Formats: sequence, C-alpha cells, structure tokens
Amino acid sequence: MSAVRRPAIRLITLGGTIAAVADSRGRNASMSLSAADIASAVPQLSEVAEVTSVSFLNVPSASLGFGDIATLARAIDVAAAEGAEGVVVTQGTDTLEESAWALDNLVEAGIPLVVTGAMRNAGMPGADGPANLLAAVRVAASPLAHDLGTLVVFDDQIHAARFVTKTHSSSTSTFRSLDTGALGWINEGRVRIPVVPRQRTPRISLPADATFPRVALLRLSLDDDGELARKLIDTEHAGVVVEVFGGGHAPASLMGSLARLAAAKPVIFASRTGSGELYTSTGSFPGSEQDLLASGLISAAALGGPKARVLLRLLLAAGTSREALIRAFADTVS
Repeated sequence: MSAVRRPAIRLITLGGTIAAVADSRGRNASMSLSAADIASAVPQLSEVAEVTSVSFLNVPSASLGFGDIATLARAIDVAAAEGAEGVVVTQGTDTLEESAWALDNLVEAGIPLVVTGAMRNAGMPGADGPANLLAAVRVAASPLAHDLGTLVVFDDQIHAARFVTKTHSSSTSTFRSLDTGALGWINEGRVRIPVVPRQRTPRISLPADATFPRVALLRLSLDDDGELARKLIDTEHAGVVVEVFGGGHAPASLMGSLARLAAAKPVIFASRTGSGELYTSTGSFPGSEQDLLASGLISAAALGGPKARVLLRLLLAAGTSREALIRAFADTVS
C-alpha cells in the first residue's frame, strides 16, 4: 500500500510568546526559539504535512510594522508560487488580529493561510503553543480551508481574520469572533468548517515601493473636550479613525471639530464597543450617526477601531479614492 501524500506546508515565524522561553522561575521570557525549534517541539506535525520552516522575524508583535506585514504577504505569495499548499504564520498575540486582517487584504494566493501563536511561553506548564501550531497546520493542510482568506486558529477554534479579536489579556481562549462566532473547530484531529464566508475579502494591490501614510486612532470618552480631535486637523496624519459611542454617537459639542477634521482628511468612525454594526438611520439628534455621516465621516460598518485603522492605512497606501473608501468599508459586512 502506498503512503498517503502529505501536503507541503510553509511555517513562517515572527516571534512572540510562542517563540519564548522563561527562566527557571517562569519569568523573564525571551524569544530564543527559531522556526525550526518551534516545529521540532511538535513531532506530530510530520504525520500531518511536510513542513518547511522559515524564521522571518523574531520580535514582539507590538513591534511589528505595516512594512513587515506587506513584505510577509509577498513572501506568502512567493511560497504559494513555489509549491506550498498552505502557510502557517506564528506571531505574538498582542497585534495578531490586526496583522491577520492586513494579510487577509494583501495576500493574493488562495491556499490556506493560518495565523496562530500562544498565550503561555514554552517554559510554562500547560504551554499552548504546540497544540495551537498542530491545529494550525491541520487547518492549513485541509482542503476545507482553501479560498477562505486568512484564518486564525487558537484553542482548537477556527476564526475568520475579519471578525476575530483578542478578548482577554491572559486566557488561552482569548480569541473570539463576537459577531459571527467561529467558522469551525478541530476535533480528534479532524478539521470541521461548517460556516463559510460568502466571499473573500477583496485584495488590495500595493505598489512594490508602497509607503504607509500615518493614520491616527482616537477613542472618545465621557465628557471628551475634543482637544485631540482639533489638533488632528493640522497634523500630518493622512487619515483618522474615531472610536465613538454605541451604534455611532459622539458628543454634540465635538461635531464641529469632527466635521472640520473630516473636511481635511478621511475620517472613519467605528464603535468603541468591540462588536456590532453601526447604525445609519436610527438616531436623528446632534452627535447621532446621521449627524456623523452628514458631517462627512465614513462608517466602519462592523469593523472595530484597530481593524478600521488597518484597512484605512492599506487603502490610503494604495491611493484609493474617497468613493472607493466608502465602498470598501461597506463591503466588510457584505
């Protein structure tokens, strides 16, 4: 009987907790593990796929930049062209939801792309990195994961990058998709994806020498005096994302400043709640969602502030027109 062919999977590591080992007291973790080290700690990988490992970066995810992610996206497309049938990216969890969403917008290849990491470093009891990596490779090797865009696999749950968010500072089940729920799961080594998005995220094509204009993220709070919004009018930021209250509300006293800001540069408003879609026609009062739209702000639909900032920055780097910006944000919920 011939051996079952195992798919070729490229493992690309960026650093983070999954690459870290603590001292004998479980403290002072440093990122000392290479891609080969991370893979060799999970011998079961060889039963699932032919895994080749690449140490791409070795930094905390808080230190990742848009240039890093754009270069990574091109490397993933090259890997697909070279014959990789799936790609797994490991990184720190702090910005995982943002980089996964950026990859979802940038990677052209239709092969499975899975992002994962760990909440407990390799020196801690119950370290979750090996289990997450094995689950991620299983998903990347599965035909069910083709053409779904970027997926996040954590704690045996499979999430769409568009909807997943980190919800807890330390829990191993921190990643949740609050609006949609997970797309699937892994059980006894079997990949299950019963929920499939209706369409992939549209690709954003960047020039090879793309630069990423500055985009500010402003979060409103009770009795906000509007000083930061006013200052942003004259800064070099090419765009602004404002996290407003609830379904799309801002203090009436800030509307003049927000309108002037929106006249100077693209301003996206997103809900600071972390889930749910913004209203478009429910409220009709100063500071309502209708007032924000009439003042020239663009709705982020169901994207939260950090992901809205990712999308705006990528679109601006691609030279997208205002009309196309509006369509792009609306399409995130279509």
